[in-house]
Amino acid sequence: MSIDAVEVAGGHAKELASMARQHGAMEYTQAPVDLDVVRLYRLGRLREEMQKADVAGLLLYDQINTRYATDATNMQIWCSHYEARCVFVALDGPVVLFDYANLPHLAEGLPTVDEYRVNSSAYYFTAGPHAEARAKKMGQDVAELMRQYGGGSKRLAVDRLSHLGSDALRAEGLTLLEGEGIAERARAVKSTQELALMRASIAVCEEGCREMRSILEPGITENALWAKLHEVNIRLGGEWIETRLLSSGPRTNPWFRECSMRVIERGDMVSFDTDLIGPYGYCADISRAWLCGDRPNDEQRRLYAKAYEQIEHNIAVLKPGMSFRELSEACWRIPEEFLSLRYPSLIHGVGLADEYPSIKHWEDFPTKGYDGIITPGMTLCVESFIGVAGGREGVKLEEQVLITETGVERLSSLPYETDWL
Repeated sequence: MSIDAVEVAGGHAKELASMARQHGAMEYTQAPVDLDVVRLYRLGRLREEMQKADVAGLLLYDQINTRYATDATNMQIWCSHYEARCVFVALDGPVVLFDYANLPHLAEGLPTVDEYRVNSSAYYFTAGPHAEARAKKMGQDVAELMRQYGGGSKRLAVDRLSHLGSDALRAEGLTLLEGEGIAERARAVKSTQELALMRASIAVCEEGCREMRSILEPGITENALWAKLHEVNIRLGGEWIETRLLSSGPRTNPWFRECSMRVIERGDMVSFDTDLIGPYGYCADISRAWLCGDRPNDEQRRLYAKAYEQIEHNIAVLKPGMSFRELSEACWRIPEEFLSLRYPSLIHGVGLADEYPSIKHWEDFPTKGYDGIITPGMTLCVESFIGVAGGREGVKLEEQVLITETGVERLSSLPYETDWL
């Protein structure tokens, strides 16, 4: 069924999910917003950050960053572990996409791509003993773009590149600067149109979670349960899932075990973290904990109540204008018995994937934290894992929120087990 007429922004994301439940499948024949507006906003954000960093060019190899800059996609996961595609962004000049092969139809009609070229591909799989020569060719191509459009500047920011590529660029006289931060800071503040696309992704994710819940029963494997989320995401126009973070029973504690062929038993806690890249490439990062059975035991209820308390407290203290340090200090203090298994971050950004900022626990802030400002337009994930070292089970919860001019808006609406509290 087409959703041409469905506006996904605001509360209409629920309407999208309702249609998914009623009709089983949807065809994304038209985005809920003008994608060209999104594309040009994102490119503008990159150039704003480039200007602040005083760089004339930005070379992006990270496939999330190339997506953000151009919205041109080509085998994103495959290309993420080869230096097969990159994008050159001139501060005052063109955007040039260097693609994996001669496939210009993949960038047709994109207002963010001014020129399409084939990457000389210096990664060893394809280049073998010719890798150094191919890297040199790529360095020459980028240096020529900098000479044409850099206004005399040799300052080029790069997000990630092997030593062969970096050496080739430096051999051309370019000064390389850190570019990942430029991209991350640009991505941190979302436009209204971006938020509409994120709501579409969350709606698909939550529909997948509901279908997972409907098939959760004793005897199903963790893998089979997790497969349902993948199936719904793909069926409803999503793209991929970044992790396999679902576990049950004794595998929930400590956290970060990925799903397995373990058979879920009656009475098991099941915790999961979606990390789902849905329609239009936006991430829905939600965690919940369920029971396979009817009644939680006292320890399951206690763990769940603490995780829920942490989530609710930390959402309540979030405000625009706070520094990361102030937020960390104001967040819920984890009781000693749960402290050693705490989640690595309190709160983190989310957009096309997990992203800047990562706000650390107050206990970790002196050694691992960094400061910044909570800004309207940021979309954040509030995290909790509660488990006792040596205990049988743990509870993973996570909520996705938007920072507004006046406070916080919850983007995810998947229910909690409030009857356990």
